[in-house]
Amino acid sequence: MAEATTSGPDFPHTAFTWGHPALDAEFATAGDGTLRLVRLGSSGGTSGNGEAGDAVDPETALPLVELTALGHGSGWSGPRFTGTAFGTRLVYRGHDSGSGGSSGAGWQWLTVELHDPAAGLTAFVELSSPTGLPVLRSRVRLRNEGTQPLVLQSVSSLLLGGLPSPDALDVHRARNDWLAECRWYTEPLRDTVADIHVDAHQHDSRAALVLTGRGSWPTDGHLPMGALTERAGGRTWLWQIESPAGWRWDLGERAHGTYLALNGPTDAEHQWRVRLTPGEEFTTIPAALALGSGLDDAMGALTSYRRAVRHPHPDHTALPVVFNDYMNTLMGDPTTEKLLPLIDAAADAGAEYFCIDSGWYDDDTEGWWDSVGEWLPSPRRFPDGGLRAVLDRIRERGMVPGLWLEPEVVGVRSPIASALPPEAFFQRDGVRLTEQGRHQLDLRHPAGRAHLDKTVDRIVGDWGVGYLKLDYNIVVDPGTCAPGDASPGSGLLGHAHAYLDWLSGVLDRYPGLVVENCASGGMRMDGATLAVTQLQSTSDQQDPLRLPPIAAAAPTAVPPEQGAVWAYPQPEYDDDLITFTLGGALLGRVHLSGHLDRMSEHQLGLVRDAVGTYKAIRADLARAVPFWPLGLPGWTDEWLALGMRAPGGPSYVSVWRRGGESEVRLRLGHLAGGEGRTVRTEILHPSAPVAGSAVWDGDDLRVSLPRTPTALLIRLDAGTV
Repeated sequence: MAEATTSGPDFPHTAFTWGHPALDAEFATAGDGTLRLVRLGSSGGTSGNGEAGDAVDPETALPLVELTALGHGSGWSGPRFTGTAFGTRLVYRGHDSGSGGSSGAGWQWLTVELHDPAAGLTAFVELSSPTGLPVLRSRVRLRNEGTQPLVLQSVSSLLLGGLPSPDALDVHRARNDWLAECRWYTEPLRDTVADIHVDAHQHDSRAALVLTGRGSWPTDGHLPMGALTERAGGRTWLWQIESPAGWRWDLGERAHGTYLALNGPTDAEHQWRVRLTPGEEFTTIPAALALGSGLDDAMGALTSYRRAVRHPHPDHTALPVVFNDYMNTLMGDPTTEKLLPLIDAAADAGAEYFCIDSGWYDDDTEGWWDSVGEWLPSPRRFPDGGLRAVLDRIRERGMVPGLWLEPEVVGVRSPIASALPPEAFFQRDGVRLTEQGRHQLDLRHPAGRAHLDKTVDRIVGDWGVGYLKLDYNIVVDPGTCAPGDASPGSGLLGHAHAYLDWLSGVLDRYPGLVVENCASGGMRMDGATLAVTQLQSTSDQQDPLRLPPIAAAAPTAVPPEQGAVWAYPQPEYDDDLITFTLGGALLGRVHLSGHLDRMSEHQLGLVRDAVGTYKAIRADLARAVPFWPLGLPGWTDEWLALGMRAPGGPSYVSVWRRGGESEVRLRLGHLAGGEGRTVRTEILHPSAPVAGSAVWDGDDLRVSLPRTPTALLIRLDAGTV
């Protein structure tokens, strides 16, 4: 414990370090008494900010917390940060958490307490890091200890200054659109943050690269992620903002260096404000920053971190194969007649779960989109024995039954729309919101939560369903303003947290239940939701030739064992296209679909072989970290490659060819070099002989595929002679 107290213009200097062998952080006070993070790196000497191993000047670094609040003045005159006066009293304490909390054992924690006596505001900066990983997690808890209310407009989750100059950095970000998720692109940071000649103006540039989320789909438009890489040396800073609602990140220039600011929702972008009366608290959403010697290295660390923060569940190591009847198959039109042959074919192919997707509740000749919400099975679709008979058939064939559900929406024609009180729905100015013929539940209201608990208890508790695909297909922007909400963005964030709390309660009641998160594919692919659910839908893309860049890039956002990737072979496909669409899912989480019941025995054999291959490697995938031998995939790339490296075990590489030259060389740095090093290669998929080859050639893997489209899954084992 160390303490520094300020009482006048001369502030005492406080400095301390905290961390573990994989992460080392140094803090120091600046001349105004604010505490700054002046160095972040590994104990081995790779520094996150400043030169290798050296701390930056505290005046160059940023305060630990920046906020804006109504009626308070601004801080330094940069383009983003205003209203900071923290650091007049400092208390810090660090400890190993041991066990407890959602994060489990093996974490290092640091809480820094900052106080502003003039405003009566105290901030607790809560820093944590999984022991052995170069990842820093940060959030800020604010408490109003004054005598007057305080209206917050923005609060940072993590600030880092003193990074190298924008001239030396490339920035990476990912477009994330419906049917076109995880599209990473790179540009020099200086292209956005213009060089204004700081010395001539004696003023930092106001140019900044700012990225924000929008609406109730937190990953619509862009992933809440980003990365900086240093061209000379490859140092990498990779971050994610774990918000189930709005978010913002900024990159700009200060004192010839670069700063990074990570925020949840803000007033300016998301109509978010929080009113703290005396004694009330608010906690920001967490943000995480991973360090690495390159982008692949940092992505590996972030993947391991995501595993460390999520709720434990047996599905994370079992990785059962899921058949879902929707994509390019029944497309929301299930019936007993259509499902029974599909169930038999899926079981014969090796599926272990069978999920009946949307439409099972549709008994309305006018269409179900604006009438959903009651979640009762359709007698018209399931006339003989009802839906339960179909669920029984799934169990008889050795699979776990699943159902699709869109829990947060209630159609305007649904009886639930009038059965629940108006306050149980999103509203603005006392008017219930309607979006695309639907209302949205506000799960902060007990009636909305009770309705969903009753629904899940019926489906899971009474019917014995063991898998729920939870979808969300509307966007409400900017949110809801219920009584007590200071703003719509505040209401939206409150509902989003309540939804995750409700879902955590469901999993506590039914610990064997497996939940897939979906929002028209990957529009809700955020870290907060991934920490609760077991699977994540990565896309609704229906074209097998456009799915590979999504599948190859999905591990940037989701650990491989959680990333549901469609594999929808069809009887009209030739063998190459069947193996192509199956191969794209083998380094993720296989989501099998397609009219398997109409396939020939030869075609069904190709499906069985792929499923068998997946089952043989899935134990490795549950602990593997990703890498990209050709770099992160581009949307129109003709060759794509995704690798998985199991610690202490083999490496796997999926390679897709959609065009271009017939041969490509893949650099696999972790396998290259070393006296006497040998690498054995084996093509696992397709299991039958293919027109192509994969040969280890010194330091490279040389892949030849004479036809398109073709996909291979290759296993590589390193040894010595």
